Amino acid sequence: MGKQKQQVISRFFASKPKIPAASTPPPSNPSSHSSPPPPKPVISSPNVKTTVSFSPSKRKLLSSHLASTPKRLKPTLSPHTQNPVPPQSNPSLHQKFLQKLLEPPSPPLLESSIEPSESDHKKYTPLEQQVVDLKNKYRDVLLMVEVGYRFRFFGKDAEIAAKVLGIYAHVDRNFLTASVPTFRLNVYVRRLVSAGYKVGVVKQTETAAIKAHGSNRVGPFGRGLSALYTKATLEAAEDVGGKEEGCGAESNYLVSVVEKVLDVSGSVSNFGGANVRIGIVGVEISTGDVVYGEFDDGVMRSGLEAVVLSLAPAELLLGQPLSKQTEKLLMAYAGPASNVRLEHASCDCFKDGGALEDVMSLYEKMVEDNLADNVNQLAEATEQRNSIQGVLNMPDLALQALALTIRHLKQFGFERILCCGASFRSLSSRVEMNLSANTLQQLEILRNNSDGSETGSLLGVMNHTLTTYGSRLLRHWVTHPLCDRNMITDRLDAVSEIALSMGSYKGSQSIVEIEGGDSDATIMQPELSCLLSSVLTFLGRSPDIQRGITRIFHRTATPSEFIAVIQAILSAGKQLKRLHINEEYEDYGCNKIGVAIVQSALLRRLILTASSSKVLGNAVKLLSTLNKEAADKGDFTDLIIISKDQFPEVARARKALQLAKEKLDNLIGLYRKQFRNHKLEFTCVSGTTHLVELSIDAKVPSNWVKVSSTKKTVRYHPPEVLTALDQLRLANEELTIICRAAWGSFLMEFGEYYMDFQAAVQALATLDCLHSLAILSKNKNYVRPIFMEDNRPVQIQIHAGRHPVLETILQDNFFPNDTILHADREYCQIVTGPNMGGKSCYIRQVALIAMMAQNQPLCLS
Repeated sequence: MGKQKQQVISRFFASKPKIPAASTPPPSNPSSHSSPPPPKPVISSPNVKTTVSFSPSKRKLLSSHLASTPKRLKPTLSPHTQNPVPPQSNPSLHQKFLQKLLEPPSPPLLESSIEPSESDHKKYTPLEQQVVDLKNKYRDVLLMVEVGYRFRFFGKDAEIAAKVLGIYAHVDRNFLTASVPTFRLNVYVRRLVSAGYKVGVVKQTETAAIKAHGSNRVGPFGRGLSALYTKATLEAAEDVGGKEEGCGAESNYLVSVVEKVLDVSGSVSNFGGANVRIGIVGVEISTGDVVYGEFDDGVMRSGLEAVVLSLAPAELLLGQPLSKQTEKLLMAYAGPASNVRLEHASCDCFKDGGALEDVMSLYEKMVEDNLADNVNQLAEATEQRNSIQGVLNMPDLALQALALTIRHLKQFGFERILCCGASFRSLSSRVEMNLSANTLQQLEILRNNSDGSETGSLLGVMNHTLTTYGSRLLRHWVTHPLCDRNMITDRLDAVSEIALSMGSYKGSQSIVEIEGGDSDATIMQPELSCLLSSVLTFLGRSPDIQRGITRIFHRTATPSEFIAVIQAILSAGKQLKRLHINEEYEDYGCNKIGVAIVQSALLRRLILTASSSKVLGNAVKLLSTLNKEAADKGDFTDLIIISKDQFPEVARARKALQLAKEKLDNLIGLYRKQFRNHKLEFTCVSGTTHLVELSIDAKVPSNWVKVSSTKKTVRYHPPEVLTALDQLRLANEELTIICRAAWGSFLMEFGEYYMDFQAAVQALATLDCLHSLAILSKNKNYVRPIFMEDNRPVQIQIHAGRHPVLETILQDNFFPNDTILHADREYCQIVTGPNMGGKSCYIRQVALIAMMAQNQPLCLS
């Protein structure tokens, strides 16, 4: 007789007898148009329901269908066993089962703050109690708690995560919960941050071996907030930053805004709000760029709008109180479709000199810490004191915005970038123009007016950069045209020289004639455009080194990222060294002859900065301290290469680990003597190491632990081996902790070289922008503009001018136009014509050509 098949859960859905009429009727469901279902027990309506794959109306129909009670003439037989299905003794249990299956009761949500009351008799598990304590401490943070190999969400956080991430949330003990795998942390954190949430990652603060030897042996693993992420701090943060997924060349500015209301006369007033004085500070935390300024603005807030459109912040920090007009503008910019995060903070504590006190205390603390850490960092401390003097000269409202920013960044640990790693620049500059918001929008400088994308804008047409940091710099160039004649001339010379080298030689090398004397010597030098293209193409395939060195400064970079960034800077500098910019004379025999490979003063200065011997020497020194193979594997124990007296604590920990290994390996000699088997060795089976394998008839002490066996042998763990293995694991974990601390101190020392590396990267970004403009000039057949002297009348003369954007769209269907305006002659033009005849196109064309000539040293003619 064959084995009887197991009954399945389908028997629970068999037809049931009718419920007595005395049962309490269920609440009506307005979304369902079917006949009323059988009575159900009264239950409280849940606040949160687990999402299922069918609608509430279908759920109602299914519930009615499952609970239907047709008359049965004969008992229902099981389809598997052909036996009668036994009737349910209590029909209400079946209704409870259906209710729990289709609409499980909602758990209590973990709100932003939990205050346990005396009447609350819930028993939390140790893990849940940790979550409750963490949530009370970080009320506005969405917490991801590490539990094993997953990150879990609890309560309200689980509901948000299920909605944003598209994952399943379910009830587990006292709270609603959801989870994601640990190796996908980068993906899920970016999704939550992009949705506008502040995300905190809670990790275990102790390992199994350390916990076993500590005071917390029987309690749960200790957990604490290890990282905090928002949209503006994501690229500089640990574990998830530096991955450029969906970010590319976009900047992630954190912009702080404070204001004071002015009366009609321009003095400060506490009434009204039409005219205000605004203080603003924008910080790009992943690059160290800081923009500050203070200006008067009108009722339309056009000045504030221009700054916001130019910086395109990812996060706004609003210093309260703000006027209704200012808050309305910023709230409109940070609408639901923009994914810009808003946070409010009070500025009352910064009145009467409180802002200056906050900023100065931070700067002085940084100077004292640097002097205490290393006496050789005296020069860096001097630079910080100089930056303190610059902070003292900042306007009052800008200083308040800076203090507000510092206080905000302290919770992320990124406030150091504002003290010794930032490059401050003012909004009001004598060498650059600030375009109004109306100009940026009407001329479609950054975005087109149809769908708001970069395609079809002036920036989209001009951007031929090969690196992300070059693209970010070009965006600043486009929105801030130059107004200094010398700087314009320098860019003109640089772009012209690169463009000339693109079409003057066919090969990758050029022959430079030697000047001076009758010497016939020649030198083979690499062509400027080919070398620049090669270097920039290599850098474009490398990580974003501008954000990379700033992540190193923040001490959030991984070892593999550190090596990749420094190696990229070193390789680019060595390539640019081939131009021999700093070698003005070379000796050939008895003649000293001059070699001039690059004529532009700006190009020479940029190449010298990027290929500085100091930068290359520091790069070699830093790379010689790290083991590349260990960095690629993420092995911190073998990462640091110890030389001289560096990292003595790492040397001691490695020695302790080696002693523990030797002590464990020496135990095999005792067992060889004990069992008189000189060939006995430790074995490893299925990941379990240091097993003593003996024959099945061998007599072993009673305290030996049997691990596994075969038909002929048995594998044991002697107590001495277990003790030695425990000591080995403890030594290994202590070595890992010490090596991670040494890695942190190594990154701290990088602050001494940060400014030099930042200057080199900025030079490479500028070279990328100049190379991009040269490519644009050659592809579009643009010519170099000519600027009149200051004593000449103001005039604009454009011959065969073309609209830079429409020409790209229309190709050969665009007709060039001339524009001739002179202050002493024809200084005005009246443009007429039918609708859609090109009047506004022509006016915008003149404005764009003037901007390109003044900013990017190019002219369409």
